[in-house]
Amino acid sequence: MPPFRPLALLVGASLMAGCAVGPDYQRPDTALSDRFLGQSSVEQRRGAAPTSLTTWWEGFGDPVLSDFIAKALEQNLDLAQASARVAQARAGLGAANAALLPSGNISGQAARAYQSVETPLGRVLDSTPGFDRYGNAYELDLSASWELDLFGGLRRGREAALADYQASEAGVAATRLAVAAQTADIYITLRGLQARLDIANRQVKTQQDLLEKVQLLYSKGLAAHYQIRQTEGALAQVQATVPVLQTGLDATLNALDVMLGTPPGTHRQQLAETGSIPLPPQINEMGTPADLLRRRPDLIVAERRLAASNARIGEAIAEYYPKFSLSALLGSATSVSAGHLFSGGASQASGALGLRWRLFDFGRINAQIDQAKGQEAEELAAYRQSALRATEDVENALSALVNRESQATTLISGEASLSEARQSSFIAYQKGAASLIDVLNADQTLLQASDARAQARTEAARAAVAAFKALGGGWQAPQPQPVANR
Repeated sequence: MPPFRPLALLVGASLMAGCAVGPDYQRPDTALSDRFLGQSSVEQRRGAAPTSLTTWWEGFGDPVLSDFIAKALEQNLDLAQASARVAQARAGLGAANAALLPSGNISGQAARAYQSVETPLGRVLDSTPGFDRYGNAYELDLSASWELDLFGGLRRGREAALADYQASEAGVAATRLAVAAQTADIYITLRGLQARLDIANRQVKTQQDLLEKVQLLYSKGLAAHYQIRQTEGALAQVQATVPVLQTGLDATLNALDVMLGTPPGTHRQQLAETGSIPLPPQINEMGTPADLLRRRPDLIVAERRLAASNARIGEAIAEYYPKFSLSALLGSATSVSAGHLFSGGASQASGALGLRWRLFDFGRINAQIDQAKGQEAEELAAYRQSALRATEDVENALSALVNRESQATTLISGEASLSEARQSSFIAYQKGAASLIDVLNADQTLLQASDARAQARTEAARAAVAAFKALGGGWQAPQPQPVANR
């Protein structure tokens, strides 16, 4: 048998099969429950209004919030960076596609040389009759080359580039979801701080009125001087909470401006007037934990990165095998004159079959394969961990939503009772049936209850935002494009 016949048979079989070495990607199975633990409790609650996961922020019924989220999705700089990364990944995919196609070049040159007669060659030529020390050369060539991807290394590289591109697209969706959720969270926090600041200011006014009445009673000899000092101390305590809340409010306003891609202070005038804390909407279309794998863009990112690492194993294994390439040249060359460049005698052509085989480099190839397999194992663990963390996010948000709403309902009832108790204690104090301490204690308890109620309402709304974010915000991932092995 001729020595090259086995190689010819191998090449022929590979061309017909179009095989690609390395493992074919299979989406990993992830064990998840059929329902969320807090799903029943959330389904029993009645939110402000039903809403779709796609535009969940509209369910809060706050036009200002919706407007800010629309601006953030258009102007946020984190989102601009994510979009730029998509362009980079798209370019990488284009390069991987181009590697599978032939490449061609056109080259040409025109040269004029002056031969020295002091060299051995020059002396010989100079002794030739009619020797001209000047020489011209003209050449124009069209060349092409094509690496035959017999074992699929280039196709595995294209698979990896495609998965990276899909991951970058999902990354943009993940950033959009994060920007919308963070904008809503900041806005709700802002409204909560405004509500708490309003409660504190109203309590300051109440304490100031109480101080005036105690001073009036003191002037009539119906109150002791220490009672004035007690009332002044209580007033100072309430007043001290105002700067702390104002500092938090200023920081939140600045954070909102940055989320919108604008300098701090841009929207301060628009938000100067205190607004109500948005009520959490109903959560429809919750789906199952398994739906998160298709819905949450950050999980799509993790899954596509796993697919890319799987393809790179095959790309590394392909280095075991020989690489064949075809090259050809068609052109014309002359040293007479440019007018003879396209004559029949000036034409030239060549063709070649190239072979490159890393026969004595298998140790390095083994290391590259092991590295690719290690990367794939890391991405697999990261994907499974991301799936578990995603369900944890949902469970925590659903629990916080239900319990915070329950807390707010309880505090509203308690606040009403404490308000009546405060009025009764003040009337009793005026009649001498209660002490000033009773009134001050009633004021302090009422302030704490009102502040806790505002915080509970704020946290309930924030928990709803966290739930929508954890559920994926309604974004549906496109189905991964199959990459054929042929």
